[in-house]
Amino acid sequence: MKVYLFTGLLLVIGCSLGFGQLSADDISAIINKEVQLKRCPSIVVGTIDATGKRQVVGAGSFVDKKESVPDGNTMYEIGSVTKVFTTLLLADMVIKKQVNLDDPISKYLPASVKVPVIKDRHITLQHLASHSVGWPRFPDNYDPKDPDYPWVDYTIEQLYDYVSRSNFDYAPGTWFQYSNVGYGLLGNILSTIAGKPYETLVKERICTPLGLTNTTITLTPDQTKKLAGGHAEYGAPVKNWDMPAIQGTGAIRSDVNDLLTFAAANLGLVKTDLYPAMELAHIPRISKGRGEGDVTLGWTLEKAKDGDEYLWKDGTTGGYKSIILLNRTKKTGVVILANSMNQINDLAYHILMPSIPVKPYRYIWAMHDFVLETVKNKNIDKAIEEYKSMKTNRSPGLVFDESQLNYVANDLRQAKKMPAAIKILELNTQEYPNSSTAFESLGEAYKRSGKKKEAIENYEKAVQLDPKNAHAVWMLEQLKK
Repeated sequence: MKVYLFTGLLLVIGCSLGFGQLSADDISAIINKEVQLKRCPSIVVGTIDATGKRQVVGAGSFVDKKESVPDGNTMYEIGSVTKVFTTLLLADMVIKKQVNLDDPISKYLPASVKVPVIKDRHITLQHLASHSVGWPRFPDNYDPKDPDYPWVDYTIEQLYDYVSRSNFDYAPGTWFQYSNVGYGLLGNILSTIAGKPYETLVKERICTPLGLTNTTITLTPDQTKKLAGGHAEYGAPVKNWDMPAIQGTGAIRSDVNDLLTFAAANLGLVKTDLYPAMELAHIPRISKGRGEGDVTLGWTLEKAKDGDEYLWKDGTTGGYKSIILLNRTKKTGVVILANSMNQINDLAYHILMPSIPVKPYRYIWAMHDFVLETVKNKNIDKAIEEYKSMKTNRSPGLVFDESQLNYVANDLRQAKKMPAAIKILELNTQEYPNSSTAFESLGEAYKRSGKKKEAIENYEKAVQLDPKNAHAVWMLEQLKK
C-alpha cells in the first residue's frame, strides 16, 4: 500500500502564508477537475471557519455507473482517522481517572499474552497511542482466506500471538514508528476496560454527546445506500474492509457533516464535556523526526514559522482516503473524504492555505490498462510480448514499475484466471529481481494455487532479498510446518 504524506510543508513555507479559505465555487472547480483527471470517482470537502460557519462541496459520483453527486451525508470509510476517536476514548478515560497513560498494557491483557519488556521498559497505553512502541504498520501473522477482504478473519488471538512474539531493538517511548498493530490492541484494551464492544464505546462516549448520527462501524440499510463504493488507485472497484479484531485502528465509517462537528469540537467551537479530553489528546508526546512535527495522542501537531499550530490526521483503506486538517490558532479546518486510494492531502492543505499549490495529478495506469485489455482480447502470452515491446521501445506516456504488473495480476486473480496471474507475477520478478515484495506476491499466488514447493521457493527468495520482511518470514514458517 503506497502512502504519500505532505508533512513538513507548514514548517518550511513560514510567514509568507496568507490565510483565507477558498470559496465553495473555488473548491467545486478544483475537485471537479480532479474527478475528471481520475484522481477519485467522488470527493467531498467540508470547511469550517472561526465563527462555526460551514460549507460542504461534492464532486463526481459516489455510485458507479450512476450520477449520484456526494454531499455532506454521503458515507465513506475513514481508515486511520478512526485513531483519533480511539485516542479520544483513551483521553476521556484518563480524565475520568479510569486509566493512566503510563499504565503498562500487561495490566489489561490476559496472562497468556507475554508482553515484551525491552531494556527494562514496559509498553504503556501512551506508547500505543503515540506510535512509540516499535511495532510495524501491520502484524506479520495475517493470511486471509480472501485477499480482497484482508482483515475480516484476523482474530484477537492472532493479535495476541503477534504481541507475544514481537521484539525490537530499542526501548518503547524512544522512537516513532507508525503502527496499526498498536492501535488495534489499544481499541481492544479500552473495550475490555469498559466492558463493552469498541463500536458501542465510540457511540456512547463520543457520537451521542456530539450528535454524530452517521459515524459508525456497522451500517444500517439506509447508511449502506449512502456509502460510496471504494476504488483502487487505477479506478477498479474494491471490497469494503471489516476488521473486527483491530477496529480501533481504522474500522469507522462516517460522513463530512459528522466529521465537521468532530473538527469543530476539537477546535473548541462546539461546547462539549469532551473538550478537556480533546485538549489532553492534542499534547505532543514524541517527535516524528525529519522536521515532520510531533505525535500527540493520535494526531500530528505541526507549527508554522508564523506561529500557527496545525493538527491533522489522515486515513487509508483499500479503496478510500480521508483527512481532517485543523488550524488550532485561527480555529479553522477542512475535512475531505474520497473513494479512491489516490492522495488527497495536497487538496486539504491548498483549501485551508491557498498559498500551498495542489500537486498536479496524472493518471499513470495506462500500461496496466493496456496489458489487462490485451490479456482479455488476445491471451496472456501476447500481452507479455507486447509489454516487453513497449518497454524496449520506451513507449511515451507509459509508466513501468512493479505496481503496474502487480495490479494486472490482481485483476486476473479476481477474474479467476490464476495461471495468467502467475505468469504476470513471474514476469514481475524477472523485471524487478531485487524486489522482495515481487517474490512475496508470486509466493502468495503459488500458495493459493496449491503449489507449496514453488511458494516456499519464492518466499525464501523474498526473505533473502529482505530479511526484515516479517510477513514473508512468517508465511515461510507456516508453509514449512
